[in-house]
Amino acid sequence: MKKFTLIGGLALGLLASSSSFAAEPTLRIGIEAAYPPFASKTSEGTIVGFDYDIGNALCAQMKVKCEWIEGEFDGLIPALKVKKIDAALSSMTITDERKKSVDFTHKYYFTSSRLVMKKGAVVDDHYASLKGKTVGVQRSTTTDRYATEVFEPLGIKVMRYSNNEEIYMDLASGRLDAIFADTIPLDDFLSMPRGAGYAFVGPELKDPKYVGEGAGIAVRKGNGELVSKLNKAIDGLRASGEYQKIEGKYFKTDIYGD
Repeated sequence: MKKFTLIGGLALGLLASSSSFAAEPTLRIGIEAAYPPFASKTSEGTIVGFDYDIGNALCAQMKVKCEWIEGEFDGLIPALKVKKIDAALSSMTITDERKKSVDFTHKYYFTSSRLVMKKGAVVDDHYASLKGKTVGVQRSTTTDRYATEVFEPLGIKVMRYSNNEEIYMDLASGRLDAIFADTIPLDDFLSMPRGAGYAFVGPELKDPKYVGEGAGIAVRKGNGELVSKLNKAIDGLRASGEYQKIEGKYFKTDIYGD
């Protein structure tokens, strides 16, 4: 009888342990893995990059399991709204327009925006010399909005793409005269062999109306508890030095900003 009692006790203990493991909190994070050096995929299909490493570090800080869900950038906010993901960590700029649809953490890095063209090209501060030329931007981004409101009224043709990788290919093929995107990923592009022959041109866009408050993590409207936990985790990474360690893997300068 004692033997059966012992076996029953062990079984209940294992069941409880199994239930506890199954109940481990999971954070479903949406990401676009086509935005190096923030997120891209290796030849084996593994996601790598600053956003990915920061997300995993935040999950560890919050003691939750990261579940990464890939999607195109312009589909991340809709995915949040229909509860396919809990958060979008994909270099999403915090803007007043986006705040109408989602809530944000505070920033985890900041970047300006700029044009890239063939070396030797000259662009004035008001972009008048770009009239009649074709500029590539990523769809549904802050640079897309700027191109719509500023470039197109000047007679500049704007072509919109799902991701920067597609833009780089069309630039190389000659279909585009320029790229307009965030400065940090463009700096990464220019540092690679495929960026040879190209350079930054024109003014650096830092207007908060377009570049916002920096890149933040988006969550569903009203989920203040998750925003608070993520903010606390971001602050924890920076205080512990883990943020700076991850940053150093990908960048030579501090990208957090003031």
